[in-house]
Amino acid sequence: MKLFQCGRCGQRVFFDNLRCESCGASLGFVPAEDEMVAFEVTDDGTWQRLGPEGPAQRPCSNYTAESVCNWMVGADDPSPLCVSCRTTRIIPALAKPENRVYWANLELAKRRLFYTLIRLKLPAPSRHLDPVHGLSFQFLEQVDPNDRVLTGHDEGIITLNIAEADDAARERMRTDMHEPYRSLVGHFRHESGHYYWDRLINNTAWIDEYRSLFGDERADYDAALRQHYASPVPDWNLNYISAYASSHPWEDWAECWAHYLHMVDGLETAAAWGLHLDHAVPGGAALVAQPVPSDGDSVEPSIIEQWLPVSQFCNAMNRALGLHDSYPFVVPAPVVAKLDFIHRVIGAAGRGEMPMNFSSPAAIEPVQDEAVAANDAAPADDPPATPADEPASAAVLRA
Repeated sequence: MKLFQCGRCGQRVFFDNLRCESCGASLGFVPAEDEMVAFEVTDDGTWQRLGPEGPAQRPCSNYTAESVCNWMVGADDPSPLCVSCRTTRIIPALAKPENRVYWANLELAKRRLFYTLIRLKLPAPSRHLDPVHGLSFQFLEQVDPNDRVLTGHDEGIITLNIAEADDAARERMRTDMHEPYRSLVGHFRHESGHYYWDRLINNTAWIDEYRSLFGDERADYDAALRQHYASPVPDWNLNYISAYASSHPWEDWAECWAHYLHMVDGLETAAAWGLHLDHAVPGGAALVAQPVPSDGDSVEPSIIEQWLPVSQFCNAMNRALGLHDSYPFVVPAPVVAKLDFIHRVIGAAGRGEMPMNFSSPAAIEPVQDEAVAANDAAPADDPPATPADEPASAAVLRA
């Protein structure tokens, strides 16, 4: 992620800040400008920009009314919600105070996903703008032990069990499932991979190359998962980024997609901070961190020369602080090839060189979306969602 500063006093500010701790200015992220902007809130509630000039803005209604957002909406936008919040279709019941905390954590992780999607120029329209191929999130609480809430993707609807937003509960799940890594941002990036497989790969010119790298996704998904949990591939680390990636070609793609987003955001952050490693490789040249080039033909140099030493440095710092490795993964050559493919697919999509599976040209303009109110139930004008644990017969819930 890039660095931000207060438009009033120049103090460094961060992506999730609401106010500048130096001068007290109110802060809001403006997606169309990719900037945290400083504001002064007048007595009549108007948010006046401070610092660089730009179009008038107002806060997302989830900022002022619900305190779970810090993004802005153009003053002439008919939607009360920002481009991230308007994709949230169902939230947990707020009668429980902890559910508001979980909702806020989920929205923050989702905004981090949207930040990267915007940087990569990937459309993310809501179901209201694109009822067939739009993106929708539902954050559900499991209240009946016999009625499981499964995190997963189904035809553009991404479901997350709000227990994932509880750090203690998520750590228990990570330990119980023998996972080296489990985070909210990781969930959003993984599930978005399933969504963009449908938008960018399925029934497109990429499908043959995809199958040559990841395998044939037409293999029975449920049977593949049963086989994976009964008898995981023993040498998965030779060809996959994680054990779960070896379960089915869809999961291999989603896992690699998530790791590509990890790498893009991680290297952008390292470059923004001016990270310089004199000992990036034993006996090798010093490294000055660089972001992943959006126009590069191959991402392999970024992985080998940049991401691997930067992630090793991050792991070393975490160990020094007594924490788990932030990137506990090894990237074998077959995974490098898969990440390179994803890089080319995203680059072609962002440059408009390849058609994408959306219902209309308007759907590829995420900042022009219509409003979808977040509520404890689906809005009346939003298409009804298939429950995450009861996928429609024509669809498969991809975890």
